[in-house]
Amino acid sequence: MLTGIGLGSNMGDRLAALQAARARILALPGVRGSARSAPIFESDPVDCEPGTPGFLNTVIEIEYDGHPVTLLDALRAIEVAMGRPLKHPRNVSRRIDLDILYAGNLSLRNEEIAIPHPRLHLRRFVLAPLAELRPQLVLPGQAKTVAALLADLGADVSTRRMQAEW
Repeated sequence: MLTGIGLGSNMGDRLAALQAARARILALPGVRGSARSAPIFESDPVDCEPGTPGFLNTVIEIEYDGHPVTLLDALRAIEVAMGRPLKHPRNVSRRIDLDILYAGNLSLRNEEIAIPHPRLHLRRFVLAPLAELRPQLVLPGQAKTVAALLADLGADVSTRRMQAEW
């Protein structure tokens, strides 16, 4: 199943953290082939503690043969292995943040997982890279394309495309 994963980092060598996370994701059981990767964007922190450094954010798209909860568990294990506590407050600085954004046309909501990500359509730092990767994608539960959802957020300078190689 074609699955989108959001990657973010705002601590330490942010680019290296994104690169390491992508490599670990591609090595997971059930992941086939290589990832399609969106450009990296630098974003101002949203609802974070005062003095929080900016984030680097991107999206990768993988082919995944498995249950989304299994993938979510694997992503959490990658976060922990890369130094993020399993139990952490919401919207605090982190070396790595991994989220399943969508999984094909699947719509799933329970106490373990929500697909598509419930706030994806409101997050410029996710929509900006995703719109470069899949501008015509219409997510389950949405009537507009990713590009249109991004346009609906209006002009904002809080998210800037990076020239970083990745």
